[in-house]
Amino acid sequence: MGRLFGTSGVRGVVGKDVTPELAMELGFSVATQLHNAGTVVVGRDTRTTSEMLENCLISGLLSGGCDVKRLGVVPTSAVSFATCAQKAKAGVMVTASHNPPEYNGFKLFDSSGMSYMPQLEGKVESIFFGKLWTGKPWNEIGKVEELEVLPAYLKVLAAAVKVAPGYKVVVDCGNGAGSAVTPPLLKELGCKVKLLNCRPDGTFPGRHPEPSPENLKELCRLVRSTHADLGIAHDGDADRVVIVDETGEVVKGDEVLALMAAHMMEGNGRPIVTTVDASGAVDEFVKGRGGKLARTKVGDVSVAVEIKRRDAVFGGEPSGAWIFPDINIAPDGPLGAAKVLELLSASGKTMSQLLDALPEYHTAREKVSCKEARKSVIMGEATRRLRKEFGRGAAILKMDGVRLDFDGGWLLVRPSGTEPYIRVTAEGRTPDQAKDIVKRTVKLLKKSRRRGRWIFRRR
Repeated sequence: MGRLFGTSGVRGVVGKDVTPELAMELGFSVATQLHNAGTVVVGRDTRTTSEMLENCLISGLLSGGCDVKRLGVVPTSAVSFATCAQKAKAGVMVTASHNPPEYNGFKLFDSSGMSYMPQLEGKVESIFFGKLWTGKPWNEIGKVEELEVLPAYLKVLAAAVKVAPGYKVVVDCGNGAGSAVTPPLLKELGCKVKLLNCRPDGTFPGRHPEPSPENLKELCRLVRSTHADLGIAHDGDADRVVIVDETGEVVKGDEVLALMAAHMMEGNGRPIVTTVDASGAVDEFVKGRGGKLARTKVGDVSVAVEIKRRDAVFGGEPSGAWIFPDINIAPDGPLGAAKVLELLSASGKTMSQLLDALPEYHTAREKVSCKEARKSVIMGEATRRLRKEFGRGAAILKMDGVRLDFDGGWLLVRPSGTEPYIRVTAEGRTPDQAKDIVKRTVKLLKKSRRRGRWIFRRR
């Protein structure tokens, strides 16, 4: 049996990996997995192919006997919210998140609003690849109802945040699904909001959907020129939030994650959850304030599972995918944006002043091209080679890929769950140290061979 799901749902290039046929059969498979009854909430992002794939997905769900409540263009978190609020059996978001416009895919949620766990994904895959669909006759197929969920969703978010009015904020939604949520939410909280790339457009004319520093130069410039207190950016489905401080600099994901973790744990003894690729600054900042921190595999599904298992108050990844389980058990970019403003308001400080309190760590990252079929072979070989390179005294964690902790830094080598890459992340006390760890690791991986052919090539 093949693999349908990656780290964060189903994703690929439309027409090649993700087709209308796949969408319909996925819908049929989900309906079969749900025993051909119940309601499924469906939303989509702004991509030009999302409505096409949504219609095909819905056809499969209807033919399998499920009713559908269609939300239209909404952030991923709104699908999770609506699934729980409507007491639906499942939810599906049509999106490829931060990937380029030629990509698309699907994120699935269970009745609690949490992403499908591997066990449920496995059931859907078995039905999908085995073609074990069970349908309904013509007079028992499901029905479609249009549902306007954003007013209720915005009301819940606004009630969950306390912000002093008057903050000046520049919001860059990247022409994605956050355009209909984050600007009105911040205005409701009393912020003065300036918009950038907030017109929904699936070709993403303003910038690439991934809110990386190289894609946020215009946002940084606008924050500086307007003397804004903060800049906020989202990816295509707004399940991530990225912050620009008042000086016009993109804040490192690990650093703002550490600040938010410490903010969320105040006043309660519940733990924080993050991933194996998060900075040591998160550990030091949380534990230094008497908090508890647990690590898990990369991916919002893994974070959500660990949050539930430990009854954590907050969980997040350095990418800006943050989960606030008391409100929503899925990553929520608009709520994350509002919570950052709440942090500023509670502290009475600017973002750069808050960052000054963090311990100094430096992170370097690289990705190396690797075909999907070769990932498991290379990762099986990686532990021995890396341990020899960085010392046999290094502590090894194999929760997700291979992580080595050694004097002065750490290294994580893990296969991407959504793209044909091996990702290398390293951290050190100086920028040069972190870069050197990555350089040595990439060099080592490039030398790996199989049957006389280069397995790796640097991208």
